[in-house]
Amino acid sequence: MTGPSSPDMTSAIGGNLPYLRRYARALTGQQDSGDRYAAAALEAILNDPELYDASLSDKVALFRVFHAIWSSSGMPVADGGEVGLAARAQQHLSRLTENTREALLLHTIEEFSIDEVATIMQVDSDEAGQYVETAFLEMRDAISGKIMIIEDEAVIAMDLEGIVMDMGHRVTGVARTEGDALDLVTKERPDLILSDIQLADDSSGIDAVNRIIERDGDLPVIFITAFPERLLTGEGPEPAFLISKPYSENQVRSAVSQALFFASTETLIR
Repeated sequence: MTGPSSPDMTSAIGGNLPYLRRYARALTGQQDSGDRYAAAALEAILNDPELYDASLSDKVALFRVFHAIWSSSGMPVADGGEVGLAARAQQHLSRLTENTREALLLHTIEEFSIDEVATIMQVDSDEAGQYVETAFLEMRDAISGKIMIIEDEAVIAMDLEGIVMDMGHRVTGVARTEGDALDLVTKERPDLILSDIQLADDSSGIDAVNRIIERDGDLPVIFITAFPERLLTGEGPEPAFLISKPYSENQVRSAVSQALFFASTETLIR
């Protein structure tokens, strides 16, 4: 059995670290707090290699260690002191059934099977499946809002629009370029931005979002990209909510619901 301090295991952990950061950030709603939990998992493995179960797949083993730490911390959903949208988000989160949000993120955003979710959360598969079903029901009914889509591919834009409208949200419009996005948000401020990274005319969804936030104030944002690892390096401000292409409907539904709960999004630096 390979130990976690071996080169192979170190490489396996490093390869899955961007996805652990993504999960932790979505769970906490913030880059800083999410990264602290991810770092705590790595430190725990370093201090006690036996925590890392090498009989499991690399990603499942890493997430299982993280989840043990998250659970032992009491799975906090509020640090206190929030105001405005962030305070409202934490109020919504505090009313969700325990463990449901974690199971939903693991299954939809990180694409673990229900059996793998059960292993990570250390519950049986039936319980893990019930967590996911309950999360969908509770989050569907919890909040609705106005969503702006920044996407230059018409088919994808229509698909995203259909998904969020089926969830009960309203789409304020679709922008194909950075300039279109700035114009659109001026007409009606959304509650959430769903943005691709690379846009038509070689403009950037990141640049568009940065300019919107700098000009109009903080908004929750979900980025969609074929290369999530490029935005999850741990260097500088990075997105809390990130969907990989090709995406599934459940991934979009989960991320939109999560992001509407967490209304604080840091400006990104490319």
